[in-house]
Amino acid sequence: MSATTTSIFDQQLDQNNANYATLTPVSFLERSAQVHPQRTAIVHGDVRRTWHETWMRCRRLASAIQRLGINPGETVSIIAPNIPEHYEAHFGVPMSGAVLNSINTRLDPEAVAFIMEHAETRVLLVDREFSKVVSRALKLMSRHPIVIDIDDPQYEGGELIGQMTYDALLDKGDESFNYLPPDDEWRAITLNYTSGTTGNPKGVVYHHRGAYLNALSNIVSWGMSDNPVYLWTLPMFHCNGWCFPWAIAAISGTNVCLRQVRVEPIFELIRDEKVNHFCGAPIVLNMLNSGPEALKASIKHKVKVMTAGAAPPASVIEGMEELGFSVTHVYGLTETYGPSVICAWKDEWDERSLTERARLKSRQGVKAPVMEGLMVADPVTLEPVPADGVTIGEVMMRGNLVMKGYLKNPTATEESFEGGWFHSGDLAVCHPDHYIEIKDRSKDVIISGGENISSIEVEDILYRHPKVREAAVVAKPDEKWGETPCAFIAADGEVTAEEIIQFCRENMAHFKVPKTIVFGELPKTSTGKIQKFMLRNRTKEM
Repeated sequence: MSATTTSIFDQQLDQNNANYATLTPVSFLERSAQVHPQRTAIVHGDVRRTWHETWMRCRRLASAIQRLGINPGETVSIIAPNIPEHYEAHFGVPMSGAVLNSINTRLDPEAVAFIMEHAETRVLLVDREFSKVVSRALKLMSRHPIVIDIDDPQYEGGELIGQMTYDALLDKGDESFNYLPPDDEWRAITLNYTSGTTGNPKGVVYHHRGAYLNALSNIVSWGMSDNPVYLWTLPMFHCNGWCFPWAIAAISGTNVCLRQVRVEPIFELIRDEKVNHFCGAPIVLNMLNSGPEALKASIKHKVKVMTAGAAPPASVIEGMEELGFSVTHVYGLTETYGPSVICAWKDEWDERSLTERARLKSRQGVKAPVMEGLMVADPVTLEPVPADGVTIGEVMMRGNLVMKGYLKNPTATEESFEGGWFHSGDLAVCHPDHYIEIKDRSKDVIISGGENISSIEVEDILYRHPKVREAAVVAKPDEKWGETPCAFIAADGEVTAEEIIQFCRENMAHFKVPKTIVFGELPKTSTGKIQKFMLRNRTKEM
């Protein structure tokens, strides 16, 4: 019998309102408001709001957006730090039928203007901290959105540049707003722009189904218990905070807001609010590893950390584990709703040494619970590479955690989905236990004298030097070798290039040793990723 043949189970057993509903993460908020109405949902300084209060505010926001004349499928953008209004936008905007576009807070006015023009933004919610950038961006636009000011009392400075404040907007909304779920779970829920390392960023479109499923996947992957206390160290604009705004609502947890990622407030909030979960790029973990001993010693309870954004050196994971923080390594892209691969831990690894456990955790891992397909394969033939931990191929995914596509860019969408798989552009190996390990971005591999050198492998060794705080390795043009490794290093204390080179010669094959060492602070994106394209440009100018 073929898969399309009608059977007795297809007769008079149709979908109806009683047995089928479209999936949307907004339903998580509604449930928490009903089941745990008085449980704390939001902490922001002196502000503490319950799940019932948050649900009412989101209903008012949705109602007010509709009353502004915004139609279903139109874009509402926001540029704000991790504050309550940003969290509420993740529910109120889709409840109105609009699509949420959370903009990177570190972009320049030109990039902000490009995004709003490309997204056809109708409404912009903007925190006072970014009023100067947004004012300049608006001058570059041919059509202006309705601007709503977020007047957060925790920030001093900036100015109000909009037609009204966020609170005034809520006053125009109705708490009894009759929210209707989307008629199709394939409808867009959010729009996220890629980092745009070269040229203009691409608009990645998420749907309600993917947001719903990845929120649940996060809970399962991380083994989250009921009512977690989650600290917002990860920007909400980055893949919609890896879908954690919806995940925390699904599990009726507490969101502890954080305007700026700094060592002191992170440790203080973990201690005082009993935070037990947070996410961050390896650079955030390394920053905490280097924090004051007194603050580190003040944490007496178990804290779970989820890290991704760049391949974390084993030494960084080892440092966090020594602090008593349990690290879970995940991997994904903007195009896969954030985390879609997880380094799932196995009980038999508990007996390994701390160094060996850190090495195992530094691998990207296996597909997340709701990701249908993951493979490392030849990008042309789509033939999977052997699971030998040596042969390099491209990481590819398929399933519900893959974007709808790139907004108004059918060519890029088609190319990324070639062969029925999403092509990540990341190069990896597949180990015998089927855990994948990223070796490099395809554009970051250094080819020196015909030999391929993984920049990540060299960086991992550099991070083991006691005075190296941050490291990035890129290709430097060379007349003899074609390319040679060039290491950019941010150091703690005095160290010379000769010392670094000698350390590398003692710990890796000599052809992989950086020929050039450059000291200084490294350029980063707002999510902590080192901007290697800027470093590559610098090598060309040397």
